[in-house]
Amino acid sequence: GQVQSHFLKMKYNPCVIYTILICKNKHLFYFPLNSLKSDEAASGPKQGPTFQDGQRRVDYVLTYHVQKPQSVRRKTSRFADYRILRSLRRSLSTMRSGGTPPSKEDPEIAAHKHRLDYHEDDKRFRQTEFEDNLREVGLELEKDEGNKIPGIGFLKIHAPWNVLCREAEFMKLKMPTKKVCNVVERINLFIHKVTAPLHPKVEPNRPQNKYFLLKRTRCTKAKYTMGMGVNDICLIFLDCTTCRITSLLGNGVYTAAYPLHDILYEEWASYSVFYKYQPIGLIRKYFGEKIGLYFAWLGVYTQMLIPAAIVGVIVFLYGCATVDNDIPSMEICDPRNNITMCPLCDRACSYWKLKTACGTARASHLFDNPATVFFSIFMALWATMFMEHWKRRQMRLNYIWDLTGFEEEEDHHRAEYEIQVMQKTLKKQDMSPKVVKGFLLSFPLQIGVTFAVVFGVILYRISIRAALHMSSNPTARSNIRATVKGTAAVINLVIIIIMDEVYGAVARWLTLLEVPKTDKSFEERLIIKTFVLKFANAFSPIVYLAFFRGRMVGRPGDYVYVIGSYRMEECAHAGCLMELCIQLCITMLGKQLIQNNLFEIGIPKIKKLIRRRKSDMDSQQQEDYNMTLERHEKDHFLGPFVGLSPEYMEMIIQFGMVTLFVASFPLAPLFALLNNIIEIRLDAKKFVTEVRRPIAARAKDIGIWYNLLRGLSKVAVIVNAFVISFTSDFIPRLVYQYMYSPDGSMHGFVNHTLSYFNVSDFQPGTAPLQPMHLGYEVQICRYKDYRETLWSNTPYDLSKEFWAILACRLAFVIVFQNVVMLMSDFVDWLIPDIPKDISLQIHKEKILMVELFMKEEEGKKLLRDNHTNQSPFQPRSRPASHTPSKC
Repeated sequence: GQVQSHFLKMKYNPCVIYTILICKNKHLFYFPLNSLKSDEAASGPKQGPTFQDGQRRVDYVLTYHVQKPQSVRRKTSRFADYRILRSLRRSLSTMRSGGTPPSKEDPEIAAHKHRLDYHEDDKRFRQTEFEDNLREVGLELEKDEGNKIPGIGFLKIHAPWNVLCREAEFMKLKMPTKKVCNVVERINLFIHKVTAPLHPKVEPNRPQNKYFLLKRTRCTKAKYTMGMGVNDICLIFLDCTTCRITSLLGNGVYTAAYPLHDILYEEWASYSVFYKYQPIGLIRKYFGEKIGLYFAWLGVYTQMLIPAAIVGVIVFLYGCATVDNDIPSMEICDPRNNITMCPLCDRACSYWKLKTACGTARASHLFDNPATVFFSIFMALWATMFMEHWKRRQMRLNYIWDLTGFEEEEDHHRAEYEIQVMQKTLKKQDMSPKVVKGFLLSFPLQIGVTFAVVFGVILYRISIRAALHMSSNPTARSNIRATVKGTAAVINLVIIIIMDEVYGAVARWLTLLEVPKTDKSFEERLIIKTFVLKFANAFSPIVYLAFFRGRMVGRPGDYVYVIGSYRMEECAHAGCLMELCIQLCITMLGKQLIQNNLFEIGIPKIKKLIRRRKSDMDSQQQEDYNMTLERHEKDHFLGPFVGLSPEYMEMIIQFGMVTLFVASFPLAPLFALLNNIIEIRLDAKKFVTEVRRPIAARAKDIGIWYNLLRGLSKVAVIVNAFVISFTSDFIPRLVYQYMYSPDGSMHGFVNHTLSYFNVSDFQPGTAPLQPMHLGYEVQICRYKDYRETLWSNTPYDLSKEFWAILACRLAFVIVFQNVVMLMSDFVDWLIPDIPKDISLQIHKEKILMVELFMKEEEGKKLLRDNHTNQSPFQPRSRPASHTPSKC
């Protein structure tokens, strides 16, 4: 009674969605309750989809196959045995009376039909039993087997008000206890008023400065409590550990189970509100905590990208502003430096002038300058700040959503696992060796395929460069570097997109082969396999360009060859950082625009177009037909919800591209920010309009994804240290300026990095076919490396400058890694995981809880004292029984 009175006193918001979970006889069932007014208090028709009476709202829908019209449909298997006996008796009586014997039928066909009939009868019996159980707990059902969608029947379910009140009384309530007004609350209220235009207009104004006293009871069936705020009920959950609706779906008793879509489009899924905050509270009530946490995390990640994008743009602009003052670039572009370089390939390539690499050198300075070192340190600290900010945000949501004491119980067995057990195919002696063998063979094979693809692109670069050098077209010969870089990056992108889909299917196949027991185990195994395969697929070309290209080349006259006459690739004179930047830019933009956005937008439209093409109706008839469909019938045509793993995976790969190689591409945070602004609304639109509304699921955190993010943030420090040290020219420039420069400047740095080669030392068959390409005979050419001079005792050996620079590079990696990680750990220690106002409220709630228990104990003690002081001849006074009033 107290629950119902509090429900009716609330300022009811008809757009708020609530959730209840009912179980009966080993079946699990979730209900999104779109109306929490009592049946007595409701006046007028209900909003949204309703039963045929127009009053009772449809809270949940189950679909099943309808093979025959209802008038001639076979009865359930409760009468199957009686029907079989009656048929046998009729056959025997016919034979005894001398009538015509029944027609003969193939025994195999008859047995097959009998198995199919028995299977269908068993499904009908389980369906009828399940529906009877739902009626026993007080739920109201209505079947719809109309002809709008042939072969599909709908079971509409409504949860009456008295059922909600009964379950709410059983699970206790979280009630407002005392007003709290402090400085933090006033500051938050002021900030909320200032940013009011950025907040969506979907929730009513909530009374401020409230906190709640949580009363928990641990019952045999009730694991979670129902939390109620000032204006709404948050969640009602009644959980049974053996309850499974998914087993009925897995066995084909029902084909689909889903609540109905209702709201959340205009103020969340529309692109016109991209500048507003997300209505996280309403998303949680509409979809559940698990999806609410995903969109909350995505919002925090997008907000944190704003300062990273601003700093990245500043670093890029600094490179643009200082490119004209960069001495090494000026020396390369100076035509007075008549430096002749050695050929870039055997025979087909000829000698070339260093000044032709002027554009590449100037472009490299945009990303390879002292500011990139600062930006790498900043991004390492940014990743730590992001993780800490998310932990605080998650803790605040846990408190608001009443998840602080939430503990996950042991997960239920998967329907597929139960089917395997029932069919007696899941045997350790048979399945385990097969699973291990399949994993050991398939998983390394996929990694090997990734490396083979990278190697194939390497061969493409080598061969296309030689072909362009032999071309007679002057335009092709003048743009060899740009052509090779651009086409190779595009090929890598196409292969990455294709192999992503292949690896996703392979990871799911391997996980299904293992037959995990629970949904949680299945999800975690699938995530790990998918992440490893897709991460290797996306970052293998980038890792090759950053750390391997140009390292195992050799020198003129003694080059390293692969597969016969293919010479290993060399970096440009300005280094491989520019090519790394191009590859990272094309991969990141391509995956975001094509794979993440165009696929999510285009594939649903293509499916709709195919469905219209298969239909016999024209566009006007199709539109009229859609107008006649009800909400539950329209939702049936939507795609099934496949989980949050694809959405998380997109963002995790993006986070890796933003943090791992940010030293080579400071604009990565900006592109990620622009993508995520669209991604939030695109995901929202997909969840609201393209897929069926998923069953609400509770979760306290984002699970294994947080561990992956934290691991990537740690690896990013090491990767950026190696990129700065070995891929860029930052360390060689510092060593030259402070150890070898005569005047402490960068003048002469280019000449210092070039070694000499006598063209008479070319191996036979490797000299240029056109040695007079420059108009004169070349006797000595230059190449980028630190080697002894021609006039030394050991020509072409690695010089002492090489070893000095290598030592400085390794020292920089060690110092950079330890300093940045120490700073990150300090930031982690400095920022508390729990916000101060939340910790204060939790502390006050504990004090109130202790005071409540103390008062109860004092009352019990006083009652015992009164009982002791009573006369033995005086009849005992019986305490009044408090029977809860009915709702």
